[in-house]
Amino acid sequence: MGREPADAVSNVIEFPLSVRLRGLVSEIAAFFEGRGVPAYAVGGFVRDGLQGRTFNDLDIAIAADPLELAPAIAEAFGGSFFPLDEERRLVRVLLPEAGVHLDLQPLKGPIEEDLGTRDFTIDAMGAELGQAAAGRLALIDPTGGLADLRGGIVRAVREPNLIEDPLRLLRGVRLAVALGFEIEPETAEMIQRSSSLVATAAAERQRDELVLILASGSAGRGLRMMDELGLLPAVLPELDVTRGVDQPKEHHWDVFNHSLQTVGAMEMLLAAEEPEAEMHRWLRQELWSQLGWWPQARAEMGGERGTILKMACLLHDIGKPETKSFQEDGRMRFFGHAEAGATIAGKLLRRLRFPSRESAQVTAMIDAHMRPLQMAQQGAPTNRAIYRFFRDTGGAGADTLFLSLADHLAAVGPRVTHEGWRRHVAIVSYILRKASEERELITPPRLIDGDELMAELGIPPGRELGRILEVIREGQAAGEVKSREDGLRLARQYLEQSATSG
Repeated sequence: MGREPADAVSNVIEFPLSVRLRGLVSEIAAFFEGRGVPAYAVGGFVRDGLQGRTFNDLDIAIAADPLELAPAIAEAFGGSFFPLDEERRLVRVLLPEAGVHLDLQPLKGPIEEDLGTRDFTIDAMGAELGQAAAGRLALIDPTGGLADLRGGIVRAVREPNLIEDPLRLLRGVRLAVALGFEIEPETAEMIQRSSSLVATAAAERQRDELVLILASGSAGRGLRMMDELGLLPAVLPELDVTRGVDQPKEHHWDVFNHSLQTVGAMEMLLAAEEPEAEMHRWLRQELWSQLGWWPQARAEMGGERGTILKMACLLHDIGKPETKSFQEDGRMRFFGHAEAGATIAGKLLRRLRFPSRESAQVTAMIDAHMRPLQMAQQGAPTNRAIYRFFRDTGGAGADTLFLSLADHLAAVGPRVTHEGWRRHVAIVSYILRKASEERELITPPRLIDGDELMAELGIPPGRELGRILEVIREGQAAGEVKSREDGLRLARQYLEQSATSG
C-alpha cells in the first residue's frame, strides 16, 4: 500500500473524552483489571475519540471470551447483553442509564497482531483501556492510522482483510461519507475488484450499512461512490435495471440518475447547513418560507424519518423499466409505474430484512408519489382528495409530499424555474396545512358504527358494511355528511345505486 508501518507504540497523545464518558470508561477498565483481563480501546472508540467526536458505542478488545464475561459486566453496570456473532464471540452490552453500549470482541493474539487483521488503518489503532479513561494514551498504531485520520483518508490495512468479511467493502464507503474522507486509490481498486462479494454478506448487515450511508449528511455522494465501486448493483440489483432507461424530454436524467438525484435533492432540502449554490439556497428559502406556519417541519422530517424518506427517493421510480410504453403518437409513458414500483420495492426491502413498519412507509410513499400534483390538476385539491390521500398513505402522507418535491427537482434538474417550484411548494403547503388545521378532514369523528348500520339497514357484517362505513367517512371529509341522519341517508343511497348497477 505504499505505507511505512508506525512503531507499535507511537507518540503519547491527548484523548479528549467528556467527563461523563471518562468516568464510565475508568469504571469499565477497573472491572477488567480486577479480573486480570487485558482490555483495549479499539476501532471507532479510538478513531472518534481522537477526533473529539460525540459517540455512544465503545469498541473494546479483551484477552478473554466476551460471551463468558458479558453477564457479569451487564450486571455490574445495570445493563443487558446479547451476542452479535456467537461464532466470532462478539457481544454487545447495553448500558441504558449511561446512554452507551459496549461492543466486546476477543483479541486474536497480541494487540499489534490483532490490529493488523482489521479493515482500515483509521480503525486499526488501539490503546490500553485505562489510558483511554485517563485522557492521555500511548497510541498503538502499527498501520499508520493516525496519519490517515489526520489526512482524511480511508485506506485498507490489507486486501485479504477486506475479502475475509466482504461487508468491509461497503463499510469503506460508509466511513468515507460519515467522516467526509476520501477512499485512497489503491483501496478503491481493491473494493472494486471484489465488489460483487458484498452480496454474500448477511442481508441484515448489508441493510445496516446502507441505512448508515443514507443517514449521513452525504447520502447522495455515498450512493455515487457505491456505484463507481460496483457496490450499488451488488446490494440493490433491482435498481440496476433503471440504468440507461430514457425518459420524456421533460426529464433531465435517465431513470437511474434521476433516482440518485432525487436523494440528493431531498438531502439538500433537509440539510441543516445552507447550500453553496445560489439557486439551491433560493429553493430552500422558498420551501421553508411557505412552511413557516409549521416551525417544527425540518426537525420532524429529519433523523430516522429522513433516512427512510431518502430510501423512498432512491426507489420511487424503480417500476418504470417494466411499465415503459409508447403511444401511437410516439409519446413515452409509464402507466402504473408507481404501483409496480411499490411492489418491487416491497420485495427488495423484505430481502434486506427491513422492519415491516419501515417497509410499509416506503411502499406507501412510492405508490402515492404521483398523487400530490394529480390532486391539484383542476385547482386546489378538494377535501375529498386530501382525505383519500392521507387515508391511503397512512402515516406517510407528509413524507410523500416531500418526496414529490425532491422528485420535481430531480426531474427538471438545472432547468428548474422559480414559478414551477413556487407553485409545487404552494400545493404541498396547502395540503399539509389543511391536514394540520382541520384534523376532522383526516380523521372524521364516528357518527354511526357498524352495529347501528346493520340494525337500521338490515345488512349483514362483511366487506359491504366496511365499504359503506368508508363512504360515510369520505362524505364527512367532503362536508356532505354532518350528522347521523346524513350518514344513514348516504348509506341508503349507496345501497340503492349498488342494487341498480348490480
